[in-house]
Amino acid sequence: MQPRARTFRFGLLRSLRVAGSLVALALGPALIAGPAPAQDGIGAGPARNAAIAIAADLASQGGTTKLVLTLSKAVEARAFVMERPDRAVIDLPEVNFQLGSEAGRHRDGVVASFRYGLFAPGRSRIVVDLAGPAVVDAIETTKTRGGATLVTIPFRRVERDAFRKASVAGDPNPSAAKAPPPREAADTRPLIVIDAGHGGIDPGAIAATGVYEKDIVFGFAQALVERLEGTGRYRIAMTRDRDVFVSLSERVRIAREARADLFVSIHADSISAAPQVKGATIYTGSEKATDGESARLAERENKADAAGGADSGEGATDVADILQELTLRETRGFSSGFAAKLMGQLSPVMEMSAKPHREAGFRVLRSPDVPSVLVELGYLSSKSDLEKLLSEEWRTKVTGSMAKAIDLFFAGRATLSRPTPTPPRKAASIAPVSP
Repeated sequence: MQPRARTFRFGLLRSLRVAGSLVALALGPALIAGPAPAQDGIGAGPARNAAIAIAADLASQGGTTKLVLTLSKAVEARAFVMERPDRAVIDLPEVNFQLGSEAGRHRDGVVASFRYGLFAPGRSRIVVDLAGPAVVDAIETTKTRGGATLVTIPFRRVERDAFRKASVAGDPNPSAAKAPPPREAADTRPLIVIDAGHGGIDPGAIAATGVYEKDIVFGFAQALVERLEGTGRYRIAMTRDRDVFVSLSERVRIAREARADLFVSIHADSISAAPQVKGATIYTGSEKATDGESARLAERENKADAAGGADSGEGATDVADILQELTLRETRGFSSGFAAKLMGQLSPVMEMSAKPHREAGFRVLRSPDVPSVLVELGYLSSKSDLEKLLSEEWRTKVTGSMAKAIDLFFAGRATLSRPTPTPPRKAASIAPVSP
């Protein structure tokens, strides 16, 4: 006797038997009113012609688990699998996901969980964490009587050797963000790259209230950019200007190819097991971490590429053969100098952690020729920190103090020694730079 398929339903639909009428009711207003806001309420909304996903089912029978998406129109889906950790990646055209808050959190069969979001402009992605080795069989697309489209993605359990053969080293078509164009000779203002951590399919830390780190740090990064642009002293670029995934190596590449003078990465930590821990911390790069806690945090942050279903190859961080050790040492000296100025300006306006300046091996801080710091604004697991992180008044004070630290850093600062740059790679999209 075949085991009975178990089905979990998320989103607006509760039963396929009444899909026709409910899909019409659910999609009609959305299609008339235009695209819904971005899922996090920040940045540009989904493309106007994007398909709308209103439900997701997980159903298991035998050794196969099926993920069924209910969409407003047909889309072309492409799948591949990856090892370390075991996961399947489903690439789609841009999709406006309107699913319930519990979508992707339930385990069924070979699927442990899944997450979804914008992976690159015009592209969405679903990353499925696998409970064991499995391959993706042929994806099927069918129409319901009510006009909705069902996309069925079957995951079939296989032996490890078969899974390894099916896996690929990484995404065959990774997203690429283009570095800002080189500065004009007449514009001698320093270029600062502001990096809002995580994004798109990678939410980062998640507060007990459901707030995502990617949303908090993006809002803060935007406020800091506005503050710096208002001074007229700097040119500014962002590694992401919307809720989109950008790999760690790509963030470093953007700063390096733009020949940035400073790179500031914005994050917010979370330790659910220790809600009493709070305060901000400033990190600079080092092969050896200051302490075990810093090492563990860097390890978590360095897994961001895996969360987005991207290859975690070192890429631009392999610098031993292309730069002298002296350049790297000089860059780290500038990074530590800026961290000290930042700590001096932030301490009066925000609570700092017990060790406010630490070092760790963050991949995003490995640029050999761009002074770089990573600022953990606080802990989403701390009630008091979370309240501050959501406060516009607090954000205004902190961004103001960060701007003062940047002013001090560039006041009379010597120029960083740089080797002759290699020609930049051609890429697909542009991170904006202020005029």
